[in-house]
Parts: sequence; structure tokens; C-alpha cells
Amino acid sequence: MCAFDQARYVASVGSLSQLPAEGPPEIAFCGRSNVGKSSAINALTGRRRLAFTSKTPGRTQTINFFDIGEGVRLADLPGYGFARVPQSVRAQWDRLVGGYLSGRANLAALVIIMDARRPFTEHDVRMLDWAQPLDRPVLVLLSKADKLGKRERAAAFAAARASLEARALRAEVRLFSSVTREGIEDLRALLAGWADAWNARRGNKKAPGKGE
Repeated sequence: MCAFDQARYVASVGSLSQLPAEGPPEIAFCGRSNVGKSSAINALTGRRRLAFTSKTPGRTQTINFFDIGEGVRLADLPGYGFARVPQSVRAQWDRLVGGYLSGRANLAALVIIMDARRPFTEHDVRMLDWAQPLDRPVLVLLSKADKLGKRERAAAFAAARASLEARALRAEVRLFSSVTREGIEDLRALLAGWADAWNARRGNKKAPGKGE
């Protein structure tokens, strides 16, 4: 399994020309602004400040890369769904994120983080629609599950599965909390399995843990 606790920062890029050379499988994380994406990455890697948050929605407009050992890399995509930013910023997001997702050959999987209390917003559904043609595994991660009671968590999980089925969208669903650490080990196992499957399909051996 990937050594998530060995995660280290690699680079931040603001244009497609700056992307690191393709090599190890990459697992991309995306979600609405302030949905808890950075907190999820920090909890996943057991680090307090590996991924940084911004108090201003739409402020972070770079893709941040982190090596997590065993030749696997995380890509932290800028948040979407922000309303109070110039159209030019949204256009930059479309170029950067759209270009990355559609053109990155070593993209192994996509994690779409949603607030368990308010999932499947218009922007979330748009991202899911965007992800389908990529033919990569997709995970809907219902974050902030600690804000819900036991019955509410079960209902949120069931509703998410039903929403995907109703829209004919292919994705896994997991409940997650960076506060209580609910779902962390399951998430690690799932992502490690997807990275191993990506390597196996391409006949790759695991790369050294310190990146490419």
C-alpha cells in the first residue's frame, strides 16, 4: 500500500505548460471551494499543513502536486463553483483543470469531494458529467460526515448512491470526516488499489517513493 505518511510537496502550477513530466499514476482531488478538500488531503496523508486552504473562495488557482510514496502522486485541483470571481478567473479554471483532466495520460483516478449535508450541487453534477468520458475510476467523497448523526449519514450515503444511479453516472461513494478520521483507512486502501491497477494495466513497476 502507498506510504501516505511519506507525502511531500512537489510543485504548484498555474498553466498546462508547467505540469510535471508524466510518470507515476496521479489521483486528482477536486470539489467546490471551501468544501474541505485540503482538510481531506491532510487527513489522508496524516499531515496538518501539507495542503493549504484559502479563506477566500476562488483564490487558489493552481494545481498542487504531492508525492505520497511508492511512486504515486496526488493532484490537488483548484476549487470550483465560486460565484464572486471575475469571468477571466473562471475561464482560467476551465483551461487549466479541463486541460489537465482531458489530457493527462497518467491520471489514474478522480476524487470529487462533496459536503455530505449538501451534495450534488449543480457544479458537482457538472464535474461528474465531465468525468464520465475520461474512463477513469471516480469517487464521490462525502466529507464532513461528523456533522451528521448516524441515521443522517446512512441516509446521505443512500441518497448519493440513488442520485448517481438516477443520472446513470459511474462512481464509488464513501463517507469521510477529517475530524473523526471516519473513512480514512478505507480511502487509503481504495486509492492504493486504483494506483496499483493503473500500473498493472500498463505493465509498470512501482516507481521509487521520491517521485519522478
